[in-house]
Amino acid sequence: MSDLYNESEQQAPRSGLILLQALILGLFCLFAIRLWYLQIHRSEEYQAKALENQLRQESIPSPRGLIRDRNGDLLAVNEPAYALGIIREDCPDVDRLVHQIAAWTGKDYFELKTLYNKNRKRVKPFEPLIIVPDLTFAQLALVETNKLRWPGLEIQFRPRRLYRYGTLLAHVLGYVAEADEEDMARRPDLALGDYVGKQGIELMLEDRMRGSKGLAQYQVDVNGRRLKERVLRHPQAGHEISLSIDLGLQKLCMDWLAEEAGGVAVMDADTGQLWALATAPSYDSNDFSSGLSSKQWAKLRDNPLHPMQNRVIQSVYPPGSIFKHVVAGAGLHYGMIAPNETVFCPGFVKLGRRIFRCWRRGGHGKVDMNRALVESCDVYFYKLGKKLTVDRMSEFAKAVGFGEKTGIRLPHEKAGNIPTREWKLKRFGESWQGGDNLNMAIGQGFTLVTPLQVVRFFAGIANGGRLLKPLLLKDEKTVVQADIPLRPDQIELLRQALVDTVETPHGTCRRIRTKGVVVGGKTGTAQVVRLTDELKELKDDQIPYRFRDHAWMAAIAEKDGHRFAIACLVEHGLHGGSGAGPIVKAVIDYLFEGKVTPNPEERKAKARAVRALSLKHKEKRRAD
Repeated sequence: MSDLYNESEQQAPRSGLILLQALILGLFCLFAIRLWYLQIHRSEEYQAKALENQLRQESIPSPRGLIRDRNGDLLAVNEPAYALGIIREDCPDVDRLVHQIAAWTGKDYFELKTLYNKNRKRVKPFEPLIIVPDLTFAQLALVETNKLRWPGLEIQFRPRRLYRYGTLLAHVLGYVAEADEEDMARRPDLALGDYVGKQGIELMLEDRMRGSKGLAQYQVDVNGRRLKERVLRHPQAGHEISLSIDLGLQKLCMDWLAEEAGGVAVMDADTGQLWALATAPSYDSNDFSSGLSSKQWAKLRDNPLHPMQNRVIQSVYPPGSIFKHVVAGAGLHYGMIAPNETVFCPGFVKLGRRIFRCWRRGGHGKVDMNRALVESCDVYFYKLGKKLTVDRMSEFAKAVGFGEKTGIRLPHEKAGNIPTREWKLKRFGESWQGGDNLNMAIGQGFTLVTPLQVVRFFAGIANGGRLLKPLLLKDEKTVVQADIPLRPDQIELLRQALVDTVETPHGTCRRIRTKGVVVGGKTGTAQVVRLTDELKELKDDQIPYRFRDHAWMAAIAEKDGHRFAIACLVEHGLHGGSGAGPIVKAVIDYLFEGKVTPNPEERKAKARAVRALSLKHKEKRRAD
C-alpha cells in the first residue's frame, strides 16, 4: 500500500503556489489602485459628470422692453408662446420623431429635418434643439398629450412679440425674428431660437430692448422627466421706450393712405420729433414674430407695390414744384435776384430749338418772387435756374439737407440725389446741358429727394432756419444739424410765400386753409415719364396708372406757439392739390382741433380700382 501512495509526491510544488498567490495579490492591488484612481484622484470630475446626468441648466428668455406712443398707449407687448425642441440625448430615434412632429404641426418633414441638421452642431446633446419655434394652442395640447410616448420632446415657454396694431406702425417698429448665424456671431450671448430685432426701432435699439437672460437648474430622472427646479438667475426685461409718434395721428394718416402707395411725415418744427411716419402699402409685423413661412415671404418679396419698403425714408422721388423754395432760397443767398424783381412769363421759354413750357399755357405775365412761388410759375424758375446754374443750385440744396441722410434712427435710409456736373459725367458719360439747369430749377430731371428730407426743410422754414434731426423717441433731445444759410428776413419771405399760397385767391393750396390756424403750403407734381402727345390728350382718369405723375404737398401750420411741418407724397396721385391735399388737411385738423376726418369711401374705392388695374397690367407684362 505504501508503494502505491507516496504523500510527498502528491503535494503541489511550492514555487507554483507562491506564483498563484502573487497573481491574486497583484490583481487585488490593481483593483485597489484603479478604485483609488476613480474614487479619489478623479472623484470631482466623475461627480460632476454624474450631476450632469441628474442636473441640467437652461437659460430663461428675457421679455423685450415694451413700446408705447407719445401718449402712453401700448404699441408692442409680449405674450406667452411655446416652442418645441428635441433633446438628442434622450431621443432613441430622431428621424422617426421628426416625422411625428411634422404630422402634429403640419410642417414639411424635409424642412424640419434640414433645420435639425443645420443646427445640431450648435446645441449640446442634452440641450433642447428648437425645431418648431411657435406652437399653436391646439398643437401644444396634442404634443403634451403624447409627450410621454415620445422621449426627447421638450416644450419651452418663451415670450413672443405682439404688435397690437399690426400694419399700422410696421415701418417704424420693424419686427423681430429668429437669430441667424450672423446675429449669433456678432452677439455671443445669443443662442439658437432667440429672437432679435431685424428692422425698424426693434433693430436700431436691439441692445436696449433685449434685456438679459436668466438661468434655471432642474433635476431629471432616467427618462428625462423633470423632478425639481430652481432659478439660479432671474431674467431682466428690456428697457421700455416711448416713441414720439401719436397713435391717433398715425391711424389717420394710414387711413387716408389706404389703397394708395405713398407716405406722410409730420414733424414738430421746434423739436424735430416725428408725430407720424406713415407708409403704404404696409405689412404685418406679427407675421415675422410668429414665424414667416417661405411662401409668405415670397408673397411679400414679389409684391409689385413693395410693401416692405419704407417710402418716407427709402423711396426717392423728383420733388417737383416744392423744390422751387430751395431754388428761390439759392437765388436770395447768392444775390442772383431781388425779391421784388419781376420776370415776364409768356407761358414758355426757348432754349435753342427746345421749348420749355409753363404749367399755365397763357403765362402769368409779370411776376416777382412771392407771386412766382404762390402761383408756381415755371418760367420764373427756368430763368432763375439759368442764372444760378447747377453749381449754385446743388451747393445750396446740399446746404439745406438734400442729397444726404437725415440721420433718423431707422435702418436703410436713402440720401437721394442732388446732381452736379461731375455726377452726370460719371453717371452717363455726358456733360451738363443748359436744359438740365431748367429742369432742375422746377424739381425735375435728376433731382431725387425723400419725403423726410422735405419735411425737415419745411420745418426749417417754419422755425426760423434751423434744420433739425428727425427724432422718433419722446425723450430724445433736439439736435440742430445745420442752419439754412439765409438772413431771417429772407427766411420770412419764403415762409410768407407758403402762407400766401394757402390764403390768397390764386394760391395752389387753398384747400388746406384752416380757420384759426396759420397754414402755409406748396404743391408739387413730379413727372414719372415724359408723356407722349397721345397721352397728353387723355383725361386724368384715362392715363395708365404707371404713367401718372406723383402728387406732392408740403405744408407748415402754427397755432398758439405750436408749429408743425407736413410732407405728403402719393405715388401716381396726379396733382398735389387733389392727390395729397386732402390728406394734409386731415392732418392739420387733427393736430389743432383734435378732429378725425375719415377717408371717404368713394376715394378708397376709386384708388382701389385704379391700383387693381395697375397690378393686373404688371402681372400681364410679367407673364409676357
